[in-house]
Amino acid sequence: MADETKPPAPGAPAPPVASSAPPAAPAAAPPAKPAAAAPAVNLAGKTTTAAAGAAKVSTRDPDDTSPLVSRRAWLAMAWGAFTAASAAALAATGRFMFPNVLNEPPQQFKVGLPSDFGLGVDERYKESNGVWIVRTNDDLVQRASGFYVLNTTCTHLGCTPNYLAAELKFKCPCHGSGFRTTGINFEGPAPRPLERNRIVLAEDGQILIDKSRKFQYELGQWIDPEAFLRI
Repeated sequence: MADETKPPAPGAPAPPVASSAPPAAPAAAPPAKPAAAAPAVNLAGKTTTAAAGAAKVSTRDPDDTSPLVSRRAWLAMAWGAFTAASAAALAATGRFMFPNVLNEPPQQFKVGLPSDFGLGVDERYKESNGVWIVRTNDDLVQRASGFYVLNTTCTHLGCTPNYLAAELKFKCPCHGSGFRTTGINFEGPAPRPLERNRIVLAEDGQILIDKSRKFQYELGQWIDPEAFLRI
């Protein structure tokens, strides 16, 4: 017996109606917009980085073929050397025009009256004038009492000896040369005695010493009347 379709109950939802139509295809994506073109850069009248670098490198003159230094650099160095040489020449000329002046002590000087000195070695003029003044009762050569002057320059290499009063001798600190109070050398490498200088009485009665005149013992000059002042 054929089925009879029962009508739906009142208030019940209607059953879905089967559709024989095929499902609808998905909607197609909208077409992509073309990318916007970059704005063109106007390079008219402008220099690119590569061109600027080339322009900086190419600073030489067209006929300059020097492989390392440009002609301008050579000219700058040449002028600098010329200026330095000129300055050095001017400085040397100025130095020649204004030489050093050495304030040396006078060769002739007075040291006082004979009564100002006692027996023995007086060192008051060693530093200022380079002499020792010696008063003796019996000179080695003159065989008389009086004064003689010894130069403070060692006859070995020119050092200045020291007077050792306890040992009554002059001792050179450089190489050990020794001299007696008469000036005669007796130890060390000094080849000859100390030199004596001229000593006389001035018109005013003071002792006058003249270092420009020297007397050497080995030449027999200590016998000269001006090598010894008799008192």
